[in-house]
Amino acid sequence: MVISLLFGAIAILDIPYKHAVDCDHPQQDAIYYAGWVSLFTLHAVWPLVWIWATAYRVNPSPSFGRIEEDTAVNDKQVVAVDGPDITDSVTLLGHRYEVLDDRIKRIEKAILAASSEAA
Repeated sequence: MVISLLFGAIAILDIPYKHAVDCDHPQQDAIYYAGWVSLFTLHAVWPLVWIWATAYRVNPSPSFGRIEEDTAVNDKQVVAVDGPDITDSVTLLGHRYEVLDDRIKRIEKAILAASSEAA
């Protein structure tokens, strides 16, 4: 029974390392040795090693890059050519609403594109 518990503990310590290898984690060796350290601490630090191994993403979803790119640039510019004065608070709030509405539409388009790619 002691031998099977020992082999079970060794099998458990290897789970984060196998996940790190599958994801091509840049710190695979450190995760491997941290797994052995967790064995000697009776797996007290094993959850931290597992989180460390699973937190790395090789290629995050490309849709998130599009959302940030679409919303971070090209906001509508305020044009004050013979128009209302932008210092008027109602006009300023109206402009901000238009900009936010435009951003929301672009985010919705990116979400729909990402969901169609996933399907």
